[in-house]
Parts: sequence; C-alpha cells; structure tokens
Amino acid sequence: MSTIRETIEVDVPVATAYNQWTQFEEFPRFMEGVKQVTQLGDAKLQWTAEIAGQTRTWMTRIIEQEPDQRVSWESTEGARNAGSVQFRPSGDGTLVTLSLSVEPGGPVEAAGDALGFVQRRARGDLERFKSFIEARAQETGGWRGEIARGAVVRDDAGSSAHGQAPDGDRVSDGDAVEATGRRWG
Repeated sequence: MSTIRETIEVDVPVATAYNQWTQFEEFPRFMEGVKQVTQLGDAKLQWTAEIAGQTRTWMTRIIEQEPDQRVSWESTEGARNAGSVQFRPSGDGTLVTLSLSVEPGGPVEAAGDALGFVQRRARGDLERFKSFIEARAQETGGWRGEIARGAVVRDDAGSSAHGQAPDGDRVSDGDAVEATGRRWG
C-alpha cells in the first residue's frame, strides 16, 4: 500500500476550487490516465483509467463531503484506493491537499509505485488542476450537498436527507471511515 500526500496553492477562492473538484466527470480534463468518470449517484462513481498500460475500471463511493472543506472516498470494487482532498484558504487563494492510498494491482504497478510514478502522477494531476481552474477562473459547476459515512445528509438544495446510502443500503455508525481513507490488510 502506498500513501501519497501532495499540496498545491491555486489562485481561486476556496468555493471555486471546491466546486470544481465536485465535478467528477470533468476529471479526465486534468487527471493523467483517467479516461472517464461516470457519476452514478450523489456518492457513487465509476472510474475508467489507464494504469501501467492497461485499462482498469473501478467503483468508488464518497464517504465524506463537506462544502469548502473536503471530499473523501474509498473504492468499493476494482482497483483498491482511498483518499481525500482538503481545501483551506491561503491569502486570496486556496491550498488544495490530496491524500491518497493505493494498492498496486500487480507486479508492474508495484514496480511503478516503488519508482515513484504514483507520487509524480498525483503531483502532476494537482498541477493540471491548478492550470485548469486558474485559466477558467470559475468552476464548470458545483455540488454543495453533504455526505457523512457514505450517505447524503444534506442535498444540494440544503434539504436534509435520510440515513440511506446512495445504493439504498442503510448506514450505521459502524460504517464510519477515517476521512483520509480506508486501510486494507
């Protein structure tokens, strides 16, 4: 398991950076190797990416989402990963911190991880995010709802939601996961 932490300062307000990050289907525009992200619900995403020369698909669920502060996720099937991105004011801009845990899916991915490819890719993704959002100076959209323990607790319109996960499963306190992601082992 590899854990990565990268921070970059972007010259847009926190709300702009956060709103853009909630536009998951836009990720291929600035994330290397990501071919497609399909949002299947407020907290459920399907990813397709090229990793170590192979196309891989996996599912993630948003486990925590707090407007202008953080988005945290974990994979639920396929490529194993978890992480969070945090947003903090910094002067007139925003500090964006990505924390990512990934489990290489085979010997080629393990070798690439050992050589620092995952770390460099994460850094490059943040740099491309910075270029993307600063060039636009405004987000392509935004979702301002809240998610806790994998369930929508407040939707985008500010209405309280009920304790069900987006896939219909009941959520209990035992389903809580650290904001920096789940560890496997």
